Amino acid sequence: MTHNSTDPIYQAEFKNHKLFSKLKEMEEFYDRLAFSTFTFKTMGTHTFWNIDSMIYDSIKGTLESIRNTAKNGRFNDSYSLLRKYYDSIMTNVYATQYLKDNFSIENFVVKKIENWLNGTEKLPEYRIMSTYIRQSKNLVEINKLLFEKDNRYKEIRDRCNNHTHYNFFKYVLLNNNTIHLVNRIKELDVLLNDIEQLFVMHLTYTFYLNDAYMMSSDYMDYMDIGMTPEEGCQYNVAPFIQEIFNRFLTKMRPDIANLIKLNTSMRLE
Repeated sequence: MTHNSTDPIYQAEFKNHKLFSKLKEMEEFYDRLAFSTFTFKTMGTHTFWNIDSMIYDSIKGTLESIRNTAKNGRFNDSYSLLRKYYDSIMTNVYATQYLKDNFSIENFVVKKIENWLNGTEKLPEYRIMSTYIRQSKNLVEINKLLFEKDNRYKEIRDRCNNHTHYNFFKYVLLNNNTIHLVNRIKELDVLLNDIEQLFVMHLTYTFYLNDAYMMSSDYMDYMDIGMTPEEGCQYNVAPFIQEIFNRFLTKMRPDIANLIKLNTSMRLE
């Protein structure tokens, strides 16, 4: 059975699917996070800016591309971009943890990351980065919650690979927007869930590894007007961070939300 793509009811159901508004929300979050973290110098490199900020801005573009390809009914292309999003998260987490593991007064510039920034050395392939993250002593508790409860992230990765490599013929059809497939709305539902799960993963690692990124502008606002900051205001959480924390981590993964709260001095509600 197929849908008639000219059917007004079907068109409205597709165009108004919550995938598109959720993606827009995530794009706006990454945009704000990139802006708010730009001045956090990345220790262990010669940069005077924050490399995470640049990655967040790039990810915003990837999510925008996913939204546009999905709107055009190119679900197979959307999943290829989703795999890129997955890889971007792993790259971001790997670089952050590698710097934490290797930066010191004696090793002020971490060559592997510095060379990556300069374009003289590649980072390891996905499997090596993923293994490094999984084996990190610093991330044991977080990794247990993310990966040992179920296989959701393996299933997402497999789905991304199936789409990217046309492992089954149905993925060919899912990139053809002239064929009126009955399961198009269902595919949007699956894509949305996969994106949200990866977003949760990235929020988890980001807030756990760099809890200062949650900081509100209160401290700097006091400094900018020449006033002494209120005691402890550096632990205030930015409203947009608290909102996204509540909507995704507290709502979808309260176990992870509680663990982050236990391991930070930031005043999360």
